[in-house]
Amino acid sequence: MVDKILEHFIRLTKIPHCSENSGELFQFLQNFGRERGYRVSTDSAENILIKSKNPKIALQAHYDMVCIGDAPDIEIIRDGKWLRAKNSSLGADNGMAIAMMMLLIDMGVECEFLFTSNEEIGLIGASNLELNLESSRLLNLDFEDEGRVCVGCAGGADIRASKRLIGAEPLKYIYRVEISGLEGGHSGIDIDKGIPNAIKLLAEFLKGRDIVLAEFIGGERINSIPTQASAIVSSNSQIEGSGNISVEPIDTSRPFYSGVEVINLIDELKSGVLLFNSSLNVVDRSINLALINMENGRLNIELSGRAMSDMGIDEVAREAIEILNSYGFETELEDKYPSWEPNIGDFAKRVYGEMKNLFGDSEFVAIHAGLECGVLSKKYPDMEIASIGPTIKSPHSKSERVDIESVEKSFNLILRLI
Repeated sequence: MVDKILEHFIRLTKIPHCSENSGELFQFLQNFGRERGYRVSTDSAENILIKSKNPKIALQAHYDMVCIGDAPDIEIIRDGKWLRAKNSSLGADNGMAIAMMMLLIDMGVECEFLFTSNEEIGLIGASNLELNLESSRLLNLDFEDEGRVCVGCAGGADIRASKRLIGAEPLKYIYRVEISGLEGGHSGIDIDKGIPNAIKLLAEFLKGRDIVLAEFIGGERINSIPTQASAIVSSNSQIEGSGNISVEPIDTSRPFYSGVEVINLIDELKSGVLLFNSSLNVVDRSINLALINMENGRLNIELSGRAMSDMGIDEVAREAIEILNSYGFETELEDKYPSWEPNIGDFAKRVYGEMKNLFGDSEFVAIHAGLECGVLSKKYPDMEIASIGPTIKSPHSKSERVDIESVEKSFNLILRLI
């Protein structure tokens, strides 16, 4: 079975489906379902529901991916038991689930298959879902740790801030200061792993220096820990590189702007774990300083906050906004999505029992990342929901890889549940 799943997955990697640019895959999945005799419907958010006549259960996954590095040009590498990509994110999150669902459709199983859009940029598809599910149970396939049943997840919100900077004259020396090639990772599930944030490290290097700025750019995606950042700075003192921060003298005619308060702000903004929930054994609250750029003298900053409760989301956002406002930034709270507070019902127990029989052990867990289960549980309050999936390491980065044996085990679990 696993070879057929991998065939479908490799086929998916040839179809561009970065978030906000997945129209080709949107059409492909519709045709795939219709050609196999299923009923297919879509909505204005480009969600897809492929449905049999008598569905026993709903399976759900999102069909967009975080494109890092060379993606959407993906070159697959099979490395022992792992599948990864050369110099790009792999898209196993959530493409491997899509591939498993495609094989189930090939097999003609009696299910509802819900493919949601633009999950990676704020659960947009699920939040705007207009399709009707018949099933009383839904199995989400976006969890990334085999042998465990997820029954809760963080909610979150994105904070966007902007301010026009004050013009300034360049000083004696001009440099490009840069840090790159850091590990990166998912800003939810990897936030407690001590992964360095390139934006924070660059600001730490520049803090305490009397500088003006022509440029400050950093980060890749709102939900990724930044792997690179660079700045064009001017100083009356010479600056030398240190460690993984390079400093190169340059000439430029670009305008400069006040820089000291920008560096102080970045240094003051928190990024990482804010609170740990010992009862759930999971990060309770966190924030990621994700993106920064300067355009025509306007500085733009984006952060992603997460929490395991809706109240916690509000508090994380409020603290960051207070700091930004104190520096004169205009702020907006966008793409807010609810948490999925843990609930172990009969369906979750059934998944747990089948998981334990197949894997030899299992446990109920909650995850510090935004699964669509939180949104779907609000839209379908009477529906029982659980989440499972194969082991995927370092999603949202060029180090993303998926355990092939885990894919096969997860698929067998889904068959047993159906």
